[in-house]
Amino acid sequence: MTNHIAFYQFCSAVGRKAALTLCLALCMLGLGLSATAEEHKATIITFDAPGAGTGTGQGTVPYYINGAGAITGWYVDASGVNHGFLRAPDGKITAPIDAPLAGNESGAGTTLYSVNRFGAIVGSSTANDQTCQSFLLAPNGTFTIIYLPLPLASQCSWADNINDAGTIAGAYIDENSTVHGYLRAPNGTITAPIDGPGASTGDYNGTYIPTGYGLNPWGEITGFACNTITCQGFVRAPDGVITGFDVQAPGAAGTEPLSINPAGEVAGYYVDTSGVNHGFLRSPYGRFTTFDARGAGNGSGQGTGVSSNNAWGAITGGYTDADGVSHGYLRTPDGRFTTFDVPGAGDVPGQGEGTVPTGNNSVGAIMGFYVDVNLVNHGFLRIP
Repeated sequence: MTNHIAFYQFCSAVGRKAALTLCLALCMLGLGLSATAEEHKATIITFDAPGAGTGTGQGTVPYYINGAGAITGWYVDASGVNHGFLRAPDGKITAPIDAPLAGNESGAGTTLYSVNRFGAIVGSSTANDQTCQSFLLAPNGTFTIIYLPLPLASQCSWADNINDAGTIAGAYIDENSTVHGYLRAPNGTITAPIDGPGASTGDYNGTYIPTGYGLNPWGEITGFACNTITCQGFVRAPDGVITGFDVQAPGAAGTEPLSINPAGEVAGYYVDTSGVNHGFLRSPYGRFTTFDARGAGNGSGQGTGVSSNNAWGAITGGYTDADGVSHGYLRTPDGRFTTFDVPGAGDVPGQGEGTVPTGNNSVGAIMGFYVDVNLVNHGFLRIP
């Protein structure tokens, strides 16, 4: 189960709320385009945070985009240290953003995971000893460290999601190396632990809250609960009632939700008995739709991943082809696919190169990162 800790340490969508700021007519126009027209119209902008390193595994990793188009994430500098950044809708990048308690050695630093409509940001700071702490960064630049009541988070905690009401959802690792979810109300009240059905203890098993897109405007949370064998999805209602679920599909062997939109639709992926990933969408009433991006490979570790589903039901994510190269896709609410690659993305088989979307917003913008032939990460924004 240490692969799930890597999911949090890197907060990877390769492994994964929008504010309604433009009119419905414009949104529906964008979603109604044919795949061919959508691809022709889309504009891709690439960017790097100032100070981002240019060595293998370094560079810029955008992770979340809000409805206004503000993007937050982190970059890895030439010394291997993480720093947060914020890219405004006009393209201006504020960096570095370094949290209190963040270390200055390789693998340490600051990661930003979500920004709401009002500019409040949440993330995690990692010390040089690799312990990590949740924080809230207010629009005025003030940091608030989120201390969970002892003896809860003895190893690490992450503030993964913040909605427009100021509610924060995240996760922590306890003294027994078990992962649990937590919820922080706008007044600072902490609800913990949040444990999904089927979660076991120790060895980094437990309950994971997806980074960035696991909390919707109404306070519903999605996530997955893992034991030594598999993971099961769940939805937690605002009143605290938790409903567990597994994807109902032939060969499904593990379910990992990664996003919940304002309508309560949950998107994520499931792993089959051959180790291949497939996308799914769960309606608020428990109905499942499964899907695969065209071109997705069918070998172990290949297939279709999911990053987020926006307010109108459009899903974005990445898929891995038979050569192990990553590509982006957009799935419209009626099930049509558009696939895309960012110019400059590497395509050498088996090297982990390619295009990795990490989220979309309510007006159809998609962002993420791409990995070039030198295995350096760069940010991108795809505008419909």
